[in-house]
Amino acid sequence: MAVVKLQKLGLVDYQSTWTLQEQLLKKSVDIKMSNRKNSENVVPENHFLLCEHPHVYTLGKSGSTDNLLLDNKQLEEANATFYKINRGGDITYHGPGQLVGYPILDLEQFFTDIHKYLRFLEEVIILTLKDFGIAAGRYEGYTGVWLDANIPEKARKICAMGVRCSRWVTMHGFALNVNADLGYFKNIIPCGIDDKQVTSMHTELGENVNINAVSSVLTKHFENIFNTQLV
Repeated sequence: MAVVKLQKLGLVDYQSTWTLQEQLLKKSVDIKMSNRKNSENVVPENHFLLCEHPHVYTLGKSGSTDNLLLDNKQLEEANATFYKINRGGDITYHGPGQLVGYPILDLEQFFTDIHKYLRFLEEVIILTLKDFGIAAGRYEGYTGVWLDANIPEKARKICAMGVRCSRWVTMHGFALNVNADLGYFKNIIPCGIDDKQVTSMHTELGENVNINAVSSVLTKHFENIFNTQLV
């Protein structure tokens, strides 16, 4: 059973968290390259970062800037920032009230299948939402977690996902809308999908949800799904 170091960072700047992810990924990749070069067997550490961000839009490497509907002045007026980053996927929003998770895992300690990894992350979110009385699932052809995915005209996304993997070490991850201000999604074409809505736990339940309680439930499901121990 692999061990994963959990860090709950609270509300933290996007750039500093991105930098931390890069540092942790590089350390793991360097260890793996050294192992192969020197016939060693040093086991890289695994990490799981949980946080919230101030208002920010991030664009994945396969995305289009056309999906950001604000210019620089409008971004400033919205008190938001914008980053082009190195994960998969298109554009998304992060902000207060959204639980963001960044697993930096050496998948060679788990399984070497990126599609399985994404399905496992989705399952963690689906089970978490179920514990709060929200029936969620997958939408064929799309990554992330959705509500009413079997009714296309009602389908709405509650959790976006986008990852990067280098030598089987992951970074980036998921963004679960708990109490997020969904108005900020109107400034983008979320994930490049212009005919689907986004939602939040708050919207679905009609009340604010304790994000720390969501975090606690989510980490338990993460341990079970990935058969790991969080420390």
